[in-house]
Amino acid sequence: MSGNGDIVVLGRLTDPYGVRGLIRLIPFGDDPLAWSGMPTLWLGKDGGPWREVGLKALKAHGEGLVLGLDGVSDRTAAEGLKGMLVGAPREALPATAEDEFYWADLVGLDVVNTAGEQLGKVAGLIETGANDVLRVVSADAAERLIPFVGAVVLAVEREAGRIRVDWGSDW
Repeated sequence: MSGNGDIVVLGRLTDPYGVRGLIRLIPFGDDPLAWSGMPTLWLGKDGGPWREVGLKALKAHGEGLVLGLDGVSDRTAAEGLKGMLVGAPREALPATAEDEFYWADLVGLDVVNTAGEQLGKVAGLIETGANDVLRVVSADAAERLIPFVGAVVLAVEREAGRIRVDWGSDW
């Protein structure tokens, strides 16, 4: 698998943790410990290429996560992975509930408000701690940051390729 079309991005590696090759993971999801049952993860940069790596450990630590990967046995090796994206093939991922989505499922969807105005396409998501935020870019390259909360996001219609929001075009 060399393209990122088959890979769902799950998070980003940050700083080494300790001296035994563990590294901190910023997850892009609400239940990252569910990934601990997967035997392998994939590492890559945005746009690929991706490489498969065995998962040795995934555990909660403080407010974040740390993980151990095959072949990463010391702090220096972990430092070399800083900034890498972590992903997995869609078919290897745990299923989502009806109102849950992987971030990769939202990127590229059209965003339309209650007046029927096209606000743009989802270019990415930002995790703020309080809630996730959709980064929406319009055809004229204007960027909007729209909170991904129930009061604003009325419906995610994946099959139709759109997200309906209660958000003004002039906001």
